[in-house]
Amino acid sequence: MLREMGLGEHATPQQRIGADAEARVAAGLLAAGWTLLARNVRVGRSELDIVAVDAGPPASLVVVEVRARGRRDYGLAEETLDYRKRAALRRGIGELLASGVLPDGSPLPRIPVRFDLVAVDRGPDGREALRHHRGVAL
Repeated sequence: MLREMGLGEHATPQQRIGADAEARVAAGLLAAGWTLLARNVRVGRSELDIVAVDAGPPASLVVVEVRARGRRDYGLAEETLDYRKRAALRRGIGELLASGVLPDGSPLPRIPVRFDLVAVDRGPDGREALRHHRGVAL
């Protein structure tokens, strides 16, 4: 799994946490009936974690950002979506939509677009918490 994400044996603990969280989120979306179009999409200098279709209703093309934290000592995973990351996501989503295709050449569906944030972290009791925020403004 780490190799799929471009991470080798020298991945940092935080990179491993992020890769594991993305894999769990992708599996959860598939189980919920979503269609995954691509993961770790490089668009210019930006990376989009997951591009998928939520069948809805209404059906939507969804760019999903996964933010993960191993612990809550320094805040929630949502708090790591700062203005720099938001700007990079706006650029990346804009470039993806302008191109109309995924990096593999397959066309993007012509349906409404939305941005979701999925936060994954561990609570004080050690249990994993996953929060899916739909339609987040960038």
